[in-house]
Amino acid sequence: MRIENGTIVSHEPMGPDYRVLILKLPELAPLARPGQFVHLRIAQLHDAVLRRPFSIYKAEGSHLSILYKTVGRGTASMQDLRIDDPVNIVGPLGNGFPLDVPDTATPVLVAGGYGVAPLYFLAKRMKRRGVLFIGGAKAIDILLVDDFLELGWEVQVATDDGSLGVKGLVTAPLDAWLQTSLKGARPEFYACGPNGMLKAVGDRAIKGDWKAWLSLDRHMGCGVGACLACVQKVRLNGQETLARVCKDGPIFEARDVIWED
Repeated sequence: MRIENGTIVSHEPMGPDYRVLILKLPELAPLARPGQFVHLRIAQLHDAVLRRPFSIYKAEGSHLSILYKTVGRGTASMQDLRIDDPVNIVGPLGNGFPLDVPDTATPVLVAGGYGVAPLYFLAKRMKRRGVLFIGGAKAIDILLVDDFLELGWEVQVATDDGSLGVKGLVTAPLDAWLQTSLKGARPEFYACGPNGMLKAVGDRAIKGDWKAWLSLDRHMGCGVGACLACVQKVRLNGQETLARVCKDGPIFEARDVIWED
């Protein structure tokens, strides 16, 4: 983990609701691993004490990229960031996804909305190609399809309103694929998205005796495990305990997560 003062290299829209922020962070960027995140201080929010956590979308050389959606006051203020503006970043934080896929397994990525961003970073670093299932509310929420195709990944899409791909939840094309396309290979899941989707993927993995690596999303205060704002009930050595998502995660294997109603 490092604290680095960097600068903005690029800040461009990706559709109507999403933007990509590229930061020059020569010390931090080379350390980043897929599934990790960074904590960004937003200078425009002078009265905001806490940083904002963002998954890492890309890390190439001295540059690190964030793909974000404008959903609140903090991200709305980020739209005013310009090239050469200074930024202060803490990271990379968290444990990251495991990259070694067993030879007998097929990597299966499952994304909800802009949860696809850290999975793209993962797909670029993986030596083996597999299949991506991506879901969103509507067509404009489906991102990076062409980017995954260029990497050689199969892509299947679902939208709530049916404006792109299968109509319904992302688990619909996932279930169809599991029934017809495994051909003896064992899937190994990597998922990032809302809790309901993560639980659904984890349930399928446990039922099939497969592994599923879930990227949990919790409200974070400090990002380094000190404030205990992001605790998650988990199993550790057969015992129930509380894990800090920011420090012990955000990646957990499905069997270790205890979902509460």
